Amino acid sequence: MVIYSASSYVLLGLANLIIMSACMDYCETIESCHGPADTMSDRQHYIHAFNFNKSVEKHLHGLDHFKLSCKKLLEAFPLDQVDGIFVRSVKNCIFSESDPTPLKGPLRLVAVSKEVIEGMLGLDVAVSQSEDFLQYFSGGKLFPGSSPLTHRYGGHQFGYWAGQLGDGRAHLLGEYTSRKGERWELQLKGSGKTPYSRSGDGRAVVRSSVREFLCSEAMHFLGVPTSRAASLIVSEEAVWRDQFYNGKVKKERGAVVLRLATSWFRIGSLEVLAKAEELDLLRKLLDFVIQEHFPSIDSNDPGKYLIFYSRVVNETAHLIAQWMSVGFAHGVCNTDNFSLLSITIDYGPFGFMEAYNPNFVPNTSDEEGRYSIGAQANVGLFNLEKLLEALTPVLTIEQRQGAGLVLKRYPHIYQMRFHKLFKAKLDLLGEEEEDEYLIAFLLKLMEETGADFTMTFRQLSEASMQQLHNMSNLKVMWALQNLASHKMYPEWVSMYLHRLKRQGGDSDEDRQHRMRRINPRYVLRNWMAESAIRKAEGNDFSEVELLQRILAQPYLTQDAAEEAGYAAQPPWWAQGLNVSCSS
Repeated sequence: MVIYSASSYVLLGLANLIIMSACMDYCETIESCHGPADTMSDRQHYIHAFNFNKSVEKHLHGLDHFKLSCKKLLEAFPLDQVDGIFVRSVKNCIFSESDPTPLKGPLRLVAVSKEVIEGMLGLDVAVSQSEDFLQYFSGGKLFPGSSPLTHRYGGHQFGYWAGQLGDGRAHLLGEYTSRKGERWELQLKGSGKTPYSRSGDGRAVVRSSVREFLCSEAMHFLGVPTSRAASLIVSEEAVWRDQFYNGKVKKERGAVVLRLATSWFRIGSLEVLAKAEELDLLRKLLDFVIQEHFPSIDSNDPGKYLIFYSRVVNETAHLIAQWMSVGFAHGVCNTDNFSLLSITIDYGPFGFMEAYNPNFVPNTSDEEGRYSIGAQANVGLFNLEKLLEALTPVLTIEQRQGAGLVLKRYPHIYQMRFHKLFKAKLDLLGEEEEDEYLIAFLLKLMEETGADFTMTFRQLSEASMQQLHNMSNLKVMWALQNLASHKMYPEWVSMYLHRLKRQGGDSDEDRQHRMRRINPRYVLRNWMAESAIRKAEGNDFSEVELLQRILAQPYLTQDAAEEAGYAAQPPWWAQGLNVSCSS
């Protein structure tokens, strides 16, 4: 099954976004976190948000009373009967017991999410100044009630079944229930060896951890369902990595991110059980996931697995459409990296597309471009096919047929969601037959001119209708200037402006305001992350803090971001950047 019809140009804006070839520290002092480009208002905002002048001691009791629980998981599933963290083939269980391995050497907190710490975990962010915080949030000490677990799962990697994978460097500390009744599973990443580490050392390094922390938080503020990051702690422990798999091994430093999600179960969680023919466990896991995370599904309904599958198909289509709407390429869309709850997890060699190119591949290890940005919707279909294969043993013949029909609806669901999101990006109100063509036409111009994805839509939001019509007034709008260099631009902009005028009812300023709320000015471009990482590797985490602050308000024009060039044309050296799976 393929999600496009090359014969229909009108559909290019939707289906062929998949194959667009046709169309288209935290710092030690407040001052050290800010260079001369920062304004006084920026500093005041930061100091207000992280006001650590109060006594830390009076907040430390928060950590002592912060409790986690693994009770639900321990009661629901049998544990691995073999003790120890040595690598092995694990059978007849969902989890293995495995404690984190504390990082060696002095620890340093280099980033923390105030929103996560206070808004989700109910702690005062002032506790992050304490030694206890460093220990609890890096795996050196365990929270009360924590019984660390590592998850057994498998997966299809780059289209092939890879067998048992599992949490090779992550430890599930337990579930936290907030005062609001929200439940979050806390997981350390980079916290040491587990039975699933294979040939790895169980560690993560500074560069990959900076990227995970920043991107998970950035995606949240873009409105994309995602795991969250609470903290990033760096050590002096030596970790050896061959970053680009070219034989050049170098010493890096170990780091740990504490991240949160409502659940870490993924498609590969079910696949490994089906492949091992552990069908009782497969049913147990399905029943648990449905009961805990899909409460609207009646657990006594004989068709509950089919309903569950339908929900996952629907939400996966929506998630990938959201990725596309912000130009996000995950980089490693294996089934072991696809959440059953349809949230973005496992940030590795991701990238935000700059020059519009459906063949954009952020992962240098993906030589065939299987996970290019334009292939993501088709890869989602492949992964859902593998999920259906895993469910097949517990479905009746009639339910299998029904699931097949559900899967056939995936392209339509994706296309409708994609269409809705891109209509909003262009502020196309109501429904008109030409809207699909108008979106497709724009994407074709963007592809052929190499126009910047993020800034083209943003500058369409910032330009007046008169400016769009008369490009001589757009000298400072570099992305639109690139777009306007295409000989077909006058035709497209004429169609667009006539479409906007037919809407009526409000002013051009109202249109611009709505579009600026949907089209971000700042995303975590790879060159921005690389700039922060290069400084971080020299113990300067100021740009990590700056990016975290900027990306928390991606739709708001910010002086510090403008002075850092975050909305300008990417620097010349950005074109040669590569990101690999090595972390």
